[in-house]
Amino acid sequence: MAPLSLSFDIQSVAANFLISGKISETRVIGEGHINDTFYLNTDSAEEFIIQRINHHIFKDIAGLMENISRVTSHINQTSINNPPGNSLKAPMVVLTREERNFFKDQSGNYWRCYSYIPHQPVNRMSIEIASEGGRAIGRFQNALSCLPGGALHETIPDFHNLRKRLDAFNMAVRTNKAGRLQLSANQVKAIAEREEELLKIHELESVGLIPVRVTHNDTKFNNILFDKNQSAIGIVDLDTVMNGSVLYDFGDAIRTLCNTATEDESDLSKVNFDVVLFDAFTRGYLSETSGMLQAVEIDLLAFSCKLLTYIMAVRFLTDFLNGDIYFKVKSPMHNFHRAANQIRLLECMEMSFETMESVTRKRFCC
Repeated sequence: MAPLSLSFDIQSVAANFLISGKISETRVIGEGHINDTFYLNTDSAEEFIIQRINHHIFKDIAGLMENISRVTSHINQTSINNPPGNSLKAPMVVLTREERNFFKDQSGNYWRCYSYIPHQPVNRMSIEIASEGGRAIGRFQNALSCLPGGALHETIPDFHNLRKRLDAFNMAVRTNKAGRLQLSANQVKAIAEREEELLKIHELESVGLIPVRVTHNDTKFNNILFDKNQSAIGIVDLDTVMNGSVLYDFGDAIRTLCNTATEDESDLSKVNFDVVLFDAFTRGYLSETSGMLQAVEIDLLAFSCKLLTYIMAVRFLTDFLNGDIYFKVKSPMHNFHRAANQIRLLECMEMSFETMESVTRKRFCC
């Protein structure tokens, strides 16, 4: 998907929400692949986030926002009852003047508004931050284990269904819509070679051997917020919170944390897997979840990292072959570089896999 136009009148959009004070600042923020995000400051010192929801990806906006409203309210209520230093925040949904949780403009764009959680960017990764991130994801999963009410809406059907992802990938290879197959021959081969092994979790899920829980499902490490003391204080980007497996949350966080390069780095010599950060994140994560997880989940934690890296390689390469119709891209080769990057990271994980498994066993037993 080519970069979307950001020439919106955010002041006019914001006027539809229950925002107190006069808006004194607006700016584009974030590096999300799907939605457009804007920061707002007001003369009353209140801060907000306005997002244009990509309704081509999220077809059921009402269901999506019902999920988010339930989850954010529950997370924040749970945090009130937790001791200081062991709480977690989620952005609160700001209602429209008609008391709805989203607004649709005359052009058919869907908008939502959140309270802003002040935080500090992580400029340099450390063992302490990795461990804090693990604790945050674990705390998030623990809190949602007692989410009241019925089942959440499935905001993106089959989001982590590898069989469906591979079907779409193989169709993209066969049709070669964008004429890019020859450029991707090595990457297509790498994906095909690993297909049978990486379907393991999907097969276990299909026969009910992996517990279904309420999970985040998009735990890129930059979705964890930290304060100035490098303590994890919040989890954001809740569009994909729905039924899933804790394995997807663990694997996706590790995929983004332990890559020694950025996700779209084209120089593959910079891509490696940081086992030290993996150890630290695992320690923090299991300190919050070891009493909740079943043996099958513990056994597959290390494997889940390979799986999520593989899934993202499949998704990026599928989109490249189809002509960039899903993810935002900055250049014609952007999705290609993303896919090649993930395949290289997967190769590094394969070389470190015995160590990764020994870490998960050791940290669970501690």
